Amino acid sequence: VKPHYGIYTDMNAIRADEELGNLHSLYVDQWDWEQSIKEEDRTLEYLKDTVKSIYSALKETEYLIYEEFPHITPRLPKEIKFIHSQELLDMFPDLPAKEREAEAAKKYGAIFLIGIGAPLSNGEPHDGRAPDYDDWITPNSDGFQGLNGDILLWDDILETPFELSSMGIRVSPKSLMQQLEARNCTERTSLTFHRTLLAGELPLSIGGGIGQSRLCMFLLQKAHIGEVQASIWPEEQIETCRKHGIMLV
Repeated sequence: VKPHYGIYTDMNAIRADEELGNLHSLYVDQWDWEQSIKEEDRTLEYLKDTVKSIYSALKETEYLIYEEFPHITPRLPKEIKFIHSQELLDMFPDLPAKEREAEAAKKYGAIFLIGIGAPLSNGEPHDGRAPDYDDWITPNSDGFQGLNGDILLWDDILETPFELSSMGIRVSPKSLMQQLEARNCTERTSLTFHRTLLAGELPLSIGGGIGQSRLCMFLLQKAHIGEVQASIWPEEQIETCRKHGIMLV
């Protein structure tokens, strides 16, 4: 695939062990995408520009929905706020990671949290990230580590941060080895993907996933993902939702 072109898949899957709730279903549907890039594109600036493009599409879609259904008031802020996970720790040093996310998402409305996977100043990563997925170890132009992140929106219906996308610039041969060594799993170098990437036979890329039902849920301002997709729910959860006027598909 030539640089700046890419592929996407309309992914449908079952996560049988998922803990079911307002944001989680057994049935998973998302767009997974990958864009081929050049070596010089492996920068924080390129990552941010890509995030801005995605966010611009979200804003436009939200407005189109408002034009069709005027009772659904747009709530996304004008711009998405970029914050590194180390900056977030510095802002809220006494809070656990998920509560730090909630404070920032509530304050800004939409954030892109950068650098998920590498240890922070407290010795812990903000959250787990596979060593052979996004690049979380490479130093960036902001003086931190990481070329990856999550798009988080504030959902004022559930009063919670809403993870819409996990994405980032993918590992290069160099960062793949560094991350495998950091996680003590260099035996993975014998696997087909790892071996091929290390041999320089795969293009560099950026990519991620966007939850389809989550996007519909947010834009239509629903309280439960079962309002926009057909899935299987425990009878107790169905009854609880019914008592609150929420009818699951």
